[in-house]
Amino acid sequence: MRGGAFLAFPENFINELVERSDIVDVVSGYVRLGKRSGSNLFGLCPFHSEKTPSFSVSPDKQIYHCFGCGKGGGVINFIMEIENLSFPEAVEFLARRAGMPIPEQTDDRESRRRARMLALNRDAARFFYSQLSTPAGRAARDYMAGRRIGSAAATNFGLGAAPDSWDSLLRAMEAKGYTGQELFEAGLARRGKNGGFYDSFRNRLMFPVIDVRGNVIGFSGRILEDGEPKYMNSPETPVFSKSRNLFALNLAKKSKSGYIILSEGNIDVVSLHQAGFDSAVASLGTSLTPEQARLISRYTDQVIIAYDNDGAGQKASQRAIGILEKLDVRVKVLRMSGAKDPDEFIKRKGADAFRNLLDASENQVDYRLRNVTDKYDLNVDEQKVDFLKEATELVARLPGAVERQVYSMRVASMAGVAADVVSGEVERKRKRLLSRAQRSDQREQSRPERQLQPAEKGLRYEDPCSAAAEEGLIRLLYLDPALSRETELPEPEEFSSQALGRIYSAIRARIDRGEEVSAAVLGGELSLNEMSLLVGILQKPELLSRGGRALRDYIKRIRERKELAAGETDLRELASRLRERKGYEG
Repeated sequence: MRGGAFLAFPENFINELVERSDIVDVVSGYVRLGKRSGSNLFGLCPFHSEKTPSFSVSPDKQIYHCFGCGKGGGVINFIMEIENLSFPEAVEFLARRAGMPIPEQTDDRESRRRARMLALNRDAARFFYSQLSTPAGRAARDYMAGRRIGSAAATNFGLGAAPDSWDSLLRAMEAKGYTGQELFEAGLARRGKNGGFYDSFRNRLMFPVIDVRGNVIGFSGRILEDGEPKYMNSPETPVFSKSRNLFALNLAKKSKSGYIILSEGNIDVVSLHQAGFDSAVASLGTSLTPEQARLISRYTDQVIIAYDNDGAGQKASQRAIGILEKLDVRVKVLRMSGAKDPDEFIKRKGADAFRNLLDASENQVDYRLRNVTDKYDLNVDEQKVDFLKEATELVARLPGAVERQVYSMRVASMAGVAADVVSGEVERKRKRLLSRAQRSDQREQSRPERQLQPAEKGLRYEDPCSAAAEEGLIRLLYLDPALSRETELPEPEEFSSQALGRIYSAIRARIDRGEEVSAAVLGGELSLNEMSLLVGILQKPELLSRGGRALRDYIKRIRERKELAAGETDLRELASRLRERKGYEG
């Protein structure tokens, strides 16, 4: 999302909105803020997996910054990032939260495009739902009857039918004023060889994907005859990302159960809800992603994994455990016997049996330890040794000392060896793991080029020395705009980093117009990456008592590096011409 969106709202409205949206209150709705360092509050970053809190919120500056992944900004940027919204949408989100009426906006093309796509998805979902009760929906109705999906569940999930036709949806949406190009951009149509369009979803049971705000953002379609792919999801669009959304979370977030049931398929989710387990969700054709795990962690601190009872399901469970445990989420794993998935289990044994299964679900350590145990015959000494090696490695990675002691005793009992031997081995391995991690961190942090590079992924300085001076100039002007009057400032084109040049340009333009410079107003003019970069720059120390001298030093260094770079370019061009001339003369 590039800048310019700020212009859609009056500046005084943005300032009032930020004043009424305290960043600590807003962030606390997504992150547990507890640890305090000075005036800042810390918690686990919602944007990347970590075990030690590095996500900082400053009540004084009304900004956030993660010292791990580098993300940062003001309260509007936080909502943009965490809710995957554009700037105007984040403003509207916070305005509703604060009970503020939203003023008339000027043109914002990106926001209008997203709104149009959401409206198209909503109308497409209504079309698919209406087709379910027509002759064109007979195959879908027959499939639902075979899977024992009732009409109430169909209504609850908004299930529908994509007719076995090349252009049913296309014609229906064109009649509502949408174009084939709009359907193509929303993933609802494909482009034919002759340049026309045809429906993407044909002869499928349709599952609308609805986000936690109630918007239809995409679709998942289950084929009704033999063919591939069995399930087809909407492609990535401006409003839909498979890795950042979960099927049925819009319903599961309302559950009073206290946990989320994580399953593999849409049918499993529908069956679970129909049987009374209203906290079930599924990932969208992918293994659980860190983004999906962070989304789940906003609504619960306990997850029960109910993946398919096969090798692939067990592998997916192990991966999900590894992602979820980094977010301070308690994880349990369901062990099903006599059925391959929750849908089949409920059909064979009923809802009460599944509820008993939930009550008996294992915590993630028991589950992983059992998987290790199943690989070895503990009556064979050689296999017992291999078991102890793998089991002690697993226990050594547990964060709590009491937890490691309890499971060390469990492993010792299983293998029939002395508990102190296993405990000693676990602690030795843990020390090695910690030492290895510490050395890795030290190596990473000791690299000069790493220290000079921005933490935000996707940004890299080609000339770190010049970029350091460019950062300093930005920092001084942000903290004390009056310094701009003390000397002739460089042009943005003189910056070696385009990202820093854009940040500098935005700040300088506001200073030249005599306007306020703050994270709130800059949030609408800079991209999320650029805002993160700016907040990272502001975290570094700067002595304002000697600001004028520092400003001149930074400018001098920027221009010297630019001249040096220009000289190096001239030398490379000269060398190239000489090589060409030598080749010609030879």
